[in-house]
Amino acid sequence: MSPEYVVDGKFSVKSDVFSFGVLLLEIVSGKKNRTFQHPDHHHNLVGHAWLLWREGRARELADNFYELSLIEFEVLKCIHIGLLCVQKLPEDRPTMASVVVMLSNEGVTLPQPKEPGFFTERSCTATDASTSEERCLTHNVVTITVLEAR
Repeated sequence: MSPEYVVDGKFSVKSDVFSFGVLLLEIVSGKKNRTFQHPDHHHNLVGHAWLLWREGRARELADNFYELSLIEFEVLKCIHIGLLCVQKLPEDRPTMASVVVMLSNEGVTLPQPKEPGFFTERSCTATDASTSEERCLTHNVVTITVLEAR
């Protein structure tokens, strides 16, 4: 979900762009944003992609499968576009029409992305007993009530 929807309940076409950016990063990396874990930090996949981008190591985000089937330029372009889509402020994000143009044309100059929304480390307090590593987990609890007539 886009930051403006989570914080203010405002939904717009730029919220869809944010979601598309997350999806694009998930496809390139082969990992889910929600369950992503890294041993060096507690950022989600979007935050991890941003850290790698700033350090000039964005290629490390790509799933190993892509090494065999895609050229590095295309992978980096998808990461770049994904980061443009997940920028914190809606007005900084491109429109979906612009995203389509960026994805389909090689000659398009892409602007530098700004910090993504939700670029904060998660606080982890739960410890997995089997691995003794910190993990951020949520537990879904469901209660079912069955109504019976007397």
